[in-house]
Amino acid sequence: MQTIDTAELQSGLEGLTLEALLERIARRFGGRVALASSLGAEDQVLTDVIAQASLPIAIFTIDTGRLPAQTHELLDATRERYGLVIEVLTPDSAELGAVLAERGSNFFRRSVEDRKLCCHVRKVLPLRRRLAGLEAWVTGLRREQSITRQDLPIVHWDEAHQLVKLNPLAGWSKDDVWQYIRQHRVPYNVLHDRGYPSIGCEPCTRAVEPGQDIRAGRWWWEQPEHRECGLHLAATGSQIHGSAP
Repeated sequence: MQTIDTAELQSGLEGLTLEALLERIARRFGGRVALASSLGAEDQVLTDVIAQASLPIAIFTIDTGRLPAQTHELLDATRERYGLVIEVLTPDSAELGAVLAERGSNFFRRSVEDRKLCCHVRKVLPLRRRLAGLEAWVTGLRREQSITRQDLPIVHWDEAHQLVKLNPLAGWSKDDVWQYIRQHRVPYNVLHDRGYPSIGCEPCTRAVEPGQDIRAGRWWWEQPEHRECGLHLAATGSQIHGSAP
């Protein structure tokens, strides 16, 4: 696929409201764009806008096989609320089975490398297969989520997946997200009310204390610079640390 001029695309999106921005994206990519939703608060905002405006942006999520029950409940509630088809991706059973047979169910705690291997099989490979053939993908990443995301652009060329990556909420604050959720009565994961600002797989996520970094509960046994699952790569191919989904 030929690289798209992201600078030109970026200039056309500047100053737009979220709805107008997503509408422009939908028109530009004509059904070959999808939202990769982790069912986090940010992705629920994007889902609400897509649904309310009936935008031709597909939505998919990844069921790693280790998600909390509350995340599954939110998926059902979101489908019911909006009448949307939300595609659920799962790890390849043969790939996952081979890793688990060799290393055991909870091998991801042994080292950063083992944890990243678990993420790779459960998240990265399903994502890679789904993005193949698309021209662009949308995420709920925000600059405020991590010190390693402070330079996150709204638009950039995803060299790893060879398509455009769009982060419409890059400049939003946590308060912006929750104000939208409350104002529009957007369904969200009840774990957010229990001290979980960022929610991933159940064994790799825990509540955080007041004042802690919003991603302190993800892979808390690792150093912050290692807390990346591999889903999100910078335009150069280097990792933007701290995953979303």
